[in-house]
Amino acid sequence: MESEIEKLLDTLTGASPVLLSYANSKIEDLDARRQSIANEIAKLSADAVPMEKMESISGYLDDWENVSFEDKRQVVDALITVIRATNEKVEIEWKI
Repeated sequence: MESEIEKLLDTLTGASPVLLSYANSKIEDLDARRQSIANEIAKLSADAVPMEKMESISGYLDDWENVSFEDKRQVVDALITVIRATNEKVEIEWKI
C-alpha cells in the first residue's frame, strides 16, 4: 500500500484537477485500508495471551473456589476480550 501511495504521489506533478481529485480519492481509500489493517494487527497483538501467562492462569483455575476476587478479575481480564449481555443471551469473546 505504501508503494501504491508513493506511485500516485509521484505521478501528480503537473496533473489536471480531475486527475488530482481521483488521486486524492484513491489515496484516501488506501490510507483507510492501511489504518484498518494496522488497527487489526494492533488488536490481534494486544489480544494474544502468551503461553507463560496461560500456565500461571491455569494454576488459578485449579483452585478457583479459593482464589481472591481480585485474582479472579485479573484472570478474567487475561482471558476475555468483551462480554455482551442482552435479555436473550450472553456472548463472550475470548482472547484464546
